Amino acid sequence: MKLLVTGGAGYIGSVVTRMLLDHGHQVTVLDDLRTGHREALAPDATHVDLPVHEAARVLTPDAGFDGVLHFAALIAAGESMTHPELYWHTNTVGSLALIDAVRAARVPRMVFSSTAAVYGNPTELPIPETAVKAPTSTYGATKLAVDMALTSEAIAHELGAVSLRYFNVAGAYRHDGAAIGERHDPETHLIPIALDVAAGRREKLQLFGDDYPTVDGTCVRDYIHVEDLARAHLLALDAATPGRHRIYNLGNGNGFTNRQVVEVVREVTGHPVPVEVAPRREGDPAELVASSALARDELGWVPAKPTLHDMVGDAWAFYREHIAGQTS
Repeated sequence: MKLLVTGGAGYIGSVVTRMLLDHGHQVTVLDDLRTGHREALAPDATHVDLPVHEAARVLTPDAGFDGVLHFAALIAAGESMTHPELYWHTNTVGSLALIDAVRAARVPRMVFSSTAAVYGNPTELPIPETAVKAPTSTYGATKLAVDMALTSEAIAHELGAVSLRYFNVAGAYRHDGAAIGERHDPETHLIPIALDVAAGRREKLQLFGDDYPTVDGTCVRDYIHVEDLARAHLLALDAATPGRHRIYNLGNGNGFTNRQVVEVVREVTGHPVPVEVAPRREGDPAELVASSALARDELGWVPAKPTLHDMVGDAWAFYREHIAGQTS
């Protein structure tokens, strides 16, 4: 198929792009490199340096695209609360512009990188797709708005849409000499920050709260390997059905505490990771774990790398090769 990947220079989008190319698809990446990395661009993909708001310049009616995979977004929940206008403009307004372009170009299918943050503080665990949607951050709200728009679009205009909701992505992807890993500026995710500490680029790691009702007092979070996540997007592309918006949660079904993550980082790296307990962050739920039962049943998706050791090991290999020598 001829496919457009928005945000294809980012962490997840760049891995999906490479997998699509490996499966014989023709891929155009739309990414203005605002938060993406030029070196993450797949060399066999066509790159268009435009924001998602201008997707119509690429998705023309005569361009012949068969599908769109949409990753372009701002992702920091904390920042979304201090600068909500950035998130509404990029995540929601940009996505609506993309949906308009998809409709005008008569593109039949679209896969959206959504988030399990749409559920907010869950009332049931693991979280099913039917759980109440009550996002506690502007980030989650912007993504939920796009999910709702896709439902309307599928019903009204026969779009085949799939949304994939997940929490924490980890690990790295290596194929044919290329390595793609996680790197954000600023970095807010636990595993890459812990690797920074292990490598001596940070003095210590802050754990926000150690008095939660969990096995060791720290928050429990769901983690998924970036390779497993990317495969789910390819399965979703094949499953897109005209006139229907399918929504799937993706997760391991069992979470890991923050202290468990830190301990695995110590084991994998062989380095100490000093920890400082800080006060709880407002709005942080004690436990967030997504059920992927529906994705397993309908997509046939099963994580191939479900362990923290897999994720941290691959992330550490990428880190040593691409990040460790950089200045802080």
